[in-house]
Amino acid sequence: MDGGNHSVVSEFVFLGLTHSWEIQLVLLVFSSVLYVASMTGNILIVFSVTIDVHLHSPMYFFLANLSFIDLGACSVASPKMIYDLYRKHKVISFGGCIAQIFFIHLIGGVEMVLLMAMAFDRYVAICKPLHYLTIMSRRVCILFTAAAWALGITHSLFQLAFIINLPFCGPNELDSFYCDLPRLLRLACTDTYRLQFMVTANSGFICVGSFLILLISYVFIMFNVWKHSSGGSSKALSTLSAHITVVLLFFGPTMFVYTWPHPNSQMDEFLALSDAVLTPFLNPVIYTFRNKEMKAAMKRVCKNLVIYRKVS
Repeated sequence: MDGGNHSVVSEFVFLGLTHSWEIQLVLLVFSSVLYVASMTGNILIVFSVTIDVHLHSPMYFFLANLSFIDLGACSVASPKMIYDLYRKHKVISFGGCIAQIFFIHLIGGVEMVLLMAMAFDRYVAICKPLHYLTIMSRRVCILFTAAAWALGITHSLFQLAFIINLPFCGPNELDSFYCDLPRLLRLACTDTYRLQFMVTANSGFICVGSFLILLISYVFIMFNVWKHSSGGSSKALSTLSAHITVVLLFFGPTMFVYTWPHPNSQMDEFLALSDAVLTPFLNPVIYTFRNKEMKAAMKRVCKNLVIYRKVS
């Protein structure tokens, strides 16, 4: 081992999703369309919530934050993957790989807390409606957001601590389209069994724990909706179904990757692709599809943009 803990690998080679040119072409079109749609949809949500006074409420505040995070989620790996579909030799620098891992875990950590904040918001709105504005004050919303970013940054730095001083001196091929921490650990020129276990335990515990808290929360909320069913119950169930769908879309692939001992490579890559391009696209679609206020606000924003463009 040359120089103890010095990393002599300067770049990593992605083996990509497939070697078939036809499938790569389909993936190129599919991923490009979803990436543009994801960016457009999430930017429109952030913009609508920011400028439309009708959406200045805790629920839409968290939704705007989630859309902002989704902008990052679809930009961490997707542009590089789309670019690499053009190329035969797919490489990423060591620093670029570390940056990808950092931002993937940062975004994941922030999104988990935001989803829990949204669940708490729905609990208060449905179970304690008379105290909603008192409990979900501006200060509480900001504290939830700050906690989300603090946990995301802490989690990411904790993950980087596992790999930053590892020696990489041998193989540099990653059977993926992005820098995946479990796969990267297997390339180190030392025994990383304990580190792999710690990474799986750390990410798996946070992921499964958050999912169980959300699952219990939504079961409790739905029980209360059923118990006090009234004219507004259909609207509450519609909102809850959107939240639960987004939770399942986010946690499904993540739990498989970080809690399955030896994931199937092809299934792992498919779920990673879904997490990178499909989930950030579906989130704005799900949250706006049944939400009349959101759809009306987006129409107003688009109308104002068209008017502004004509005037200018």
